[in-house]
Amino acid sequence: MQLLNGIYDTAILLYALSLLFYFSDCLKRNPGGKRLGSGLLVAVGLLQAVGLAIRFSQEGGLPIFTPYDFLFWFSFSIVLTSLAIAFTRGAEFTILLLSVAGFSVFLLNRVWLTAKDHTLQSWGAVHGWLVTHIILANLSFAALTLGTVFAIMYLFLHTRLKNKRWNDRIRRLPSLEVLDKYTYYSVLTGAPLLLVSLVVAGISIVAEGRLLLFQDLKVLTTLIGLGIYIIYLILKWSGRRSGADMARWAVVGYGFIILNFLLNSWSKFHGWSGE
Repeated sequence: MQLLNGIYDTAILLYALSLLFYFSDCLKRNPGGKRLGSGLLVAVGLLQAVGLAIRFSQEGGLPIFTPYDFLFWFSFSIVLTSLAIAFTRGAEFTILLLSVAGFSVFLLNRVWLTAKDHTLQSWGAVHGWLVTHIILANLSFAALTLGTVFAIMYLFLHTRLKNKRWNDRIRRLPSLEVLDKYTYYSVLTGAPLLLVSLVVAGISIVAEGRLLLFQDLKVLTTLIGLGIYIIYLILKWSGRRSGADMARWAVVGYGFIILNFLLNSWSKFHGWSGE
């Protein structure tokens, strides 16, 4: 465990340095700083991969059944997503916002939780369903986070252009049309993943005979969050709302996703103990 903590502490330090280099590049174009930031981000991803390998050996399987591991996988997904878009045009601000989210989760996870917190104690009969549910939920969370970043950038750029306040940094952002399209594609990816993860979770509840869990508050908030994204897609397909309205829908939907995760502490469905 000491080795694992050392790896994570080093990754946090490198992640923070990467953020600083990307921040400096966003303030004033700095190709050297951007390259250093990308290189440090690669190092963070490698250290996280090593940490996952250690957790895999400790657990004797895929480490996903604790909030500690769930949040770690989320941070790792954000790092991989950031690296995937690192070399696209105008990606600096997107990577900066994604890195802020990934770094914050990584740091809070390191300070707040440990790998031994809330280990799974039952649900053995539906172990495979839970694995599928958690993996899909994590991928959905990452995709919807990316969509929220694009939506926030859209609202920021829309406000600046509306007020006729732009500068060289604003000109480096993707256009409103591109940001709107990227938000849509991200939500179009994340919402179906979330839906399928909920269906799989429902199957696991039925298979385990825990039908009372369908009355849990977390189930209600999850359905509300999914409903907001479904409405987003319907409005988007209808073409009746402006890009700014659609961006606000995306941000509100993500707010419910965050609320949904915070309800884990009070939820019997996701008490992370299987009890």
